[in-house]
Amino acid sequence: MSRTHIIVPGLNGSGDGDWQHHWMADHEHSELVEQSDWSNPHAGRWLARLERAVIAHPGAIIVGHSLGAILIARLASSSVAPLVGGALLVVPADIERTSTIHARTYEFGTLPTDALPFPALVIASRNDDYMSQEKARSLTSAWGATFLGFGDNGHINIASGFGRWTGGYDLAQQIEAKADRRLRHDIGKGLVENVYQI
Repeated sequence: MSRTHIIVPGLNGSGDGDWQHHWMADHEHSELVEQSDWSNPHAGRWLARLERAVIAHPGAIIVGHSLGAILIARLASSSVAPLVGGALLVVPADIERTSTIHARTYEFGTLPTDALPFPALVIASRNDDYMSQEKARSLTSAWGATFLGFGDNGHINIASGFGRWTGGYDLAQQIEAKADRRLRHDIGKGLVENVYQI
């Protein structure tokens, strides 16, 4: 099955050299969720944009970075959650710590803790300024996701040496495989009647 990849950047969006843009160039079936104001993240407005992308691409794998990963986790309580194939959550950002680092408050609510109804993999570094690895582990457990420690690689951005990140493609394939197995299981059990087109 060939699934669309929905790319969800975090605060300040994704520059031309960021791995998110390389991902778009390297994957024909991919779409970046554009926000109207990247420097002022607003939970409700950002989530509405993401939900529209999910509706347009049912069964997609969502790849989020930083606050984008937190945004994806908010889909747990969204009506579009059943349409999500799976998610790769790359160094989720602690909202309070992000506000402290940038010396301002963002309207992004609190960290979501509801279990995700789709397969998800959380990537976390030991030396990420935006979230401790311990907190990332705790959130991963709450979300019912799989945790992958990623060494001392900072915030997995250009500043920490990540331009084109081909290793992320392999991780997304792992999520796709889990999504495919889940779909086949649900079809076999008669749990889905109208299967979305992939």
